[in-house]
Parts: sequence; structure tokens; C-alpha cells
Amino acid sequence: MADAARNRLQHPTCGICMEPMPPSEAHRGGGGCAHAFCRACLAGHVRAKVEAGSGGAVRCPDASCGGALDPELCRGALPGDVFERWCAALCEAMFLGARRTYCPFPGCSEMMVADDDECGGQECVTQSECQSCRRLFCARCGVPWHAGVSCAEFERLGVGERGREDLLLVEAARNGKWKRCPRCRFYVEKSDGCLHITCRCG
Repeated sequence: MADAARNRLQHPTCGICMEPMPPSEAHRGGGGCAHAFCRACLAGHVRAKVEAGSGGAVRCPDASCGGALDPELCRGALPGDVFERWCAALCEAMFLGARRTYCPFPGCSEMMVADDDECGGQECVTQSECQSCRRLFCARCGVPWHAGVSCAEFERLGVGERGREDLLLVEAARNGKWKRCPRCRFYVEKSDGCLHITCRCG
């Protein structure tokens, strides 16, 4: 009994299982607190919180403490899979407040954080490069880059008019000052005469 009491005095006590532990086994998780836990208890606590979907933030297990554990300080006490899942949950939590965009190209679909669209009255730069496949796309429209066509013009186009050749035609029409029939959507060009134009559709 005296040995057990001496052991408790010489070694810190785990804040979860209340057992004495050698100083080499005492793990502190940061968060501005000095609470120490044994490897098994700390790993079990983090695993339980990550599996419960804590949103990435794992608080100190001590009931009187509100500090958040630091993944890097806890890394030595955690199995690799628990540490990786915790870090993934933290990254996902960071994306929750941000607007996400995805690469529109088939076979890629890489998720990225989109820059804020609010440009203070100025034209926003929407051309983006996928960090995975390195192809250009429009972050605002969520489509492959529509070179020479503004986002507003692109939105006015029909679903079957958004191909690469169609976009080249839209750009040529704008440069040539062609007009589009509001009924059949056919392009016409005024060469001479009055301003009244009758389309082929009548």
C-alpha cells in the first residue's frame, strides 16, 4: 500500500482513468491547460469525439477545462488513422464557412475554396485553374472557361449553345455587332438600309 501511495506522489495521475503514469507516458494536449492524460485514454477520447462528428474541435477531457486539444501536441499519443481522421475533420470544418467550388471537368471534380464574389463594384476575376488537373474553368458559372464571353452572356445562352464553337460564335457576333432574333435566336447582320430588320422566321 505504501508503494502505491509513493507511486502516486512520484508520477502524475491520468485525468481520465485516474491511474499514475510515468512522465514519459503523460500527454498534454495544449489548449492553454496543463492537464495530462495517458496515451490510451487520450487516444480513446479523441477517437470517440472524431467518430461522434465533433466538427474537428476536440476539447480537453477535463470537465473543468474548456481548452481545445492541439492535434500536433497529441500526435505522439494517437494511432495514425485517428490522427489522420482528426486532421481531415478539422480541414472539413474550415471549409464549412467558405464557399466551395468544384472542378467541372469529368474525371476530376476537385473541391476548392472559392474566393468571395463581392468585388466592391469592380469586375470579379472568375477564371480559375484547377489545382489538380490544371485546366481552366469559371469559378462563378462552374463550367469550363468561357473565353471571350462574360458570365452574364454565358448565363443567357441556352443549354445547347454553350459548347466551345458556340462561344466562339457569340464572341464573333459581339465583335461584328450582329443582332439575334428574339424568336428563333438566329444571328443577323445589318449591311445597309433602315434599322428595321425582318428575320427569316418572319
